[in-house]
Amino acid sequence: MLALLAVLFIATSALSQNNEIPLIGSKAPSFKAMSTNGKMTFPDDFGDSWKILFSHPADFTPVCSSELLELAYLQPEFEKLGVKFAIISTDNVAMHKLWIEYLENVDYKNRGKLHIDFPLIEDTKATASKKYGMLHEPTSRSYDIRGVFIIDDKNIVRATNFYPMQVGRNINEIVRLVEAFKKVESDLVYTPANWEKGDDVIVPYNPTSGNAQETDPKALQEYYKVGNRLWFKTGDSNKD
Repeated sequence: MLALLAVLFIATSALSQNNEIPLIGSKAPSFKAMSTNGKMTFPDDFGDSWKILFSHPADFTPVCSSELLELAYLQPEFEKLGVKFAIISTDNVAMHKLWIEYLENVDYKNRGKLHIDFPLIEDTKATASKKYGMLHEPTSRSYDIRGVFIIDDKNIVRATNFYPMQVGRNINEIVRLVEAFKKVESDLVYTPANWEKGDDVIVPYNPTSGNAQETDPKALQEYYKVGNRLWFKTGDSNKD
C-alpha cells in the first residue's frame, strides 16, 4: 500500500513539475514547433523584440475567433510598440491554416477583412503547453486555458494572465500593459491603478530631496503630492 502511494505521489509530482507556470522575472521557456509560418523556436526567433504568447483552447471556437480578429485589427499598435506575438494551441498546423482562411474572410465589426500574418503554433503533444503551465487540470488535460504571456526583449517573463473558457481577453488591456512597461522602463516611474498612456505617473522617491531640484524650483512644477506618501509626476496628456 505504501509503495502504491509513493508511486502515485511521484507521478503527481512529475505532472505538476511538467506543467508549471513561468514566474514573473524568470527566463521564458524555449521550445521548437511547427507553425503556420514554418518551423520556429520560441521566443528566440523573435530576436530582441518584446513577445506575447497567447494560448487558446481550440481553433474555430467563437470566443477564440473574436480574439484573433481583435489581435489582427490591433497588430499595427503592437508593431509600434515593438511587439511580436504568437498563438498556440494543441491543434495542428493544418487546422490552424483552415482557421486562418476562415477568419480572413470574416468582416468583424464592419472593419473589413483582415490579414493574419502572425504565427499559429502547433502543440499537439502539449510540450510547450506544459512548459508554460497552460493545461489547467480542473478544466482540461488536453487543451489549453486562455493564457497571455508578456515577454521582454531579453526573453524575461514580465506578466502572465489566465482567463476562463467563456470570457474573451481584452486586447486593449494587453496594449495598455505593454505601454505601461515601456513607460516604467524609460522614465523610471511607476504607473498607478487604471493608468492609461499619457496619464500622471507615480514617482518612487521624494522629488524635493534632490539638491539639483532644490536649486531649480521650475523642475518641481511637474510634481505634486497626494497625502503624505504619494508623489506624482504629471503625464503627457497634461502638457500643452
